[in-house]
Amino acid sequence: MATVAEMLPSKSKPAAAVKEESQFAVIARRFMRHRLAVFSLILILIIFIASLLAPWITTYPRDTVDVATNARPAPPGIAGSEGSIHLLGIDHLGRDLFTRVLYAGRISLTIAFTVVLISETLGVIIGAMAGFYGGWLDAFISRLIEFMLSIPLLPILLIVSAILINTDAALPLPRFMVNAISAILLASERESQKVVVLVLILVVFSWLGAARLMRGMALSLRNQDFVESLRALGANDARIIFRHIIPNGIAPILVNASLALGGVIILEAALSFLGLGIQDPTPTWGNMMAQSQSYMFQHPWLPLVPGIPLVLVSLGFNFIGDGLRDALDPRLKR
Repeated sequence: MATVAEMLPSKSKPAAAVKEESQFAVIARRFMRHRLAVFSLILILIIFIASLLAPWITTYPRDTVDVATNARPAPPGIAGSEGSIHLLGIDHLGRDLFTRVLYAGRISLTIAFTVVLISETLGVIIGAMAGFYGGWLDAFISRLIEFMLSIPLLPILLIVSAILINTDAALPLPRFMVNAISAILLASERESQKVVVLVLILVVFSWLGAARLMRGMALSLRNQDFVESLRALGANDARIIFRHIIPNGIAPILVNASLALGGVIILEAALSFLGLGIQDPTPTWGNMMAQSQSYMFQHPWLPLVPGIPLVLVSLGFNFIGDGLRDALDPRLKR
């Protein structure tokens, strides 16, 4: 005979009714396990926010020369003409290094984010089309990628940047775009034009990795059952590519993008260091290191001012890439 307790309805929820954890929450929890990646993300956010707030954080304008310092390098902590302290010292022209390193971070990080965003988007679209359609389009894009990857990158960048950046030819950009770029970079129109030219040069050679990754993902996804079902339901190619192929193959692209950020920053710094990137008075971490090389034996702290944030940011992006790779790997346990 059944007892009263057995006859009453159970208050416990069935297993199917328990709300499952979302995919984003799973990825975030996996990423948080990677402590170096989390620390790197926080550090880069602090540097990026500080560079955005540079006009309000610093006490000196970007290109102002402090006449009280006799226009020669001085160590951190030296007093300025207005009674304020130069936290990181001054450069060979008497400009405040703390101010310039923040403005340089603003420009270097803006270049890196812009280049990676444009190149990864371009590479994803080209690679998805090549892998989805196959045939002569895939063969043409694959041969183009192989040809461009066979070209030695640094010599070509040196030649192209020397031709384009060191000329005064202006790009035919709309006025609102020029004003927007100048406002973001806190630079003049001429300086902004040079930044745009460098971004375009780097984009030309930066989309190849994303295109190869997405091509491989599209080749493996185009014959899946869900793609055949979409075709049977009348979905066109554009809907299949942009709504299903690309979202299902985006995980390795995110990892590649995070790793590419550090590479673009180093590449931009190398070009500026060699005098073929952004030129003074526009500050970047690369040209600040180039300016310090003539004084580094008498003042060894000078190259450390732009060098330390450059190394920290590039390493940070690599650690973030490692964390994303672990978080997006479906083979790991939840």
